[in-house]
Amino acid sequence: MMNIILAVILDFILGDPYSFPHLVKLMGNIISREEKIAREITNSKKGLKLLGLIIVLINIFLGFVIPYLLLNSIKQYNILYSILNIYLIYTCVAARSLHYEGNKVKEALLKGIEEGRHRLSYIVGRDTTQLEEEEIIKATVETVAENTSDGVIAPLFYIFLLGAPGGLTYKFVNTMDSMLGYIDDKYIDIGYFPAKVDDIFNYIPARLTAFLMILSSIGRFDVKQGKRILLRDRKNHKSPNSGYPESSVAGLLGIKLGGDNFYHGVLVKKPTIGDDINKINFNHIYNSIEIMYRSEILLMIIYILTVAIRNYIC
Repeated sequence: MMNIILAVILDFILGDPYSFPHLVKLMGNIISREEKIAREITNSKKGLKLLGLIIVLINIFLGFVIPYLLLNSIKQYNILYSILNIYLIYTCVAARSLHYEGNKVKEALLKGIEEGRHRLSYIVGRDTTQLEEEEIIKATVETVAENTSDGVIAPLFYIFLLGAPGGLTYKFVNTMDSMLGYIDDKYIDIGYFPAKVDDIFNYIPARLTAFLMILSSIGRFDVKQGKRILLRDRKNHKSPNSGYPESSVAGLLGIKLGGDNFYHGVLVKKPTIGDDINKINFNHIYNSIEIMYRSEILLMIIYILTVAIRNYIC
């Protein structure tokens, strides 16, 4: 338990410095190489879909077995084990990084619309070149909301269940989806299984995130509206999972998210989430980040209490 707590604190303090060695960067390099090899082998639709499945199986193996064996091999060296375990868990959690990226979009947008569009392109898959200020802010809030699940709650959920190997396996699955899980002509085949497996891995964490967002916002945001929009709009998203945290945030803040967007030149039709109670402004970026931290802290409190009760009973 203490290793997880220390890893979360480390993420609060450091985030993900660009110069610091990070396993997710390594995962991205591996996936890029696998994609290149797959496309060299075949360009047929069935072939790419099959190779996409093989990529998933290989990376789930790499994500779980290698850190498991590595940690197990040094288990008798308590200090070394703890240092490595804390580092591995730390690389799975991205709350401070999400905070940083959200603020960077806001700061860039204050300098001008082009700066804002450019900075937003670092953290979203949609085309940003034609977005106006309100759309940029909305996209940032959506990204923070969705990644509260993908980058914070989901990895912690799998770490609680399976330790650092569980968290790293999840990060590998999520990174595959981020890099390959698109619906355009280039990725629709090779990304089919990465996207489906990511949906499975995120099924419980996305719903848990929505619950944590609302519960942790009592006394701070509009919880009644948050519950109403969650129940009404949770399925208003092309993803079976992303609509849960996004609808919670939209309801809590009284804003409208979602709608049509271009991804890699392809118009993706999407319904809206939430109601236009409040006009979207810069404060909603801050508020979405606050909801993220509140959800993470509440999850950690629940985890600590659960472990304490279990240890007391046993």
